[in-house]
Amino acid sequence: MAIRRAKKKSSRSGLTHLDADDRPRMVDVSDKAASAREATAEAVVTLPKAVASALAASGHRTHKGPVFDTAIIAAVQAVKRTHELIPFCHPLPIDHCDVDIDSAKTGIVRIRCTVRTMHRTGVEMEAMTGATVAALTVYDMCKALSHDIRIGPVRLLSKRGGKRDFQRR
Repeated sequence: MAIRRAKKKSSRSGLTHLDADDRPRMVDVSDKAASAREATAEAVVTLPKAVASALAASGHRTHKGPVFDTAIIAAVQAVKRTHELIPFCHPLPIDHCDVDIDSAKTGIVRIRCTVRTMHRTGVEMEAMTGATVAALTVYDMCKALSHDIRIGPVRLLSKRGGKRDFQRR
């Protein structure tokens, strides 16, 4: 017995998460073929010079523990739970998550989160959530040193798979 679904017309605005009546909805991906998907996002954390110096001198540790290692663990946890945080994200099997943290002596910390899956929908939100939560973790672990830590920008750097690829220049 085949399941017949009535196709809902899409939003007048062209937004995929709105139906024809402009009410929120989860995008139906059931008719899409699974394909390899990958996305990389970046979050930038700007530390005051005194905080950057203190972190460098301590081997990137605070009294709470290893800052960057903890941020990597937090990012992976966040990637796996993105669908619980963002209402219309599909739960995805995460096949790979890599978090790279680069800290320059200037106080600029770049966090890159790359996520891969084989599924019907992309992993951009997972990559951006991972990078953001890693940045928030750096803030949390360093806030005793200063509240002048800045987070941002957070942005998608690239995505592959699906209808179109994207690469930030």
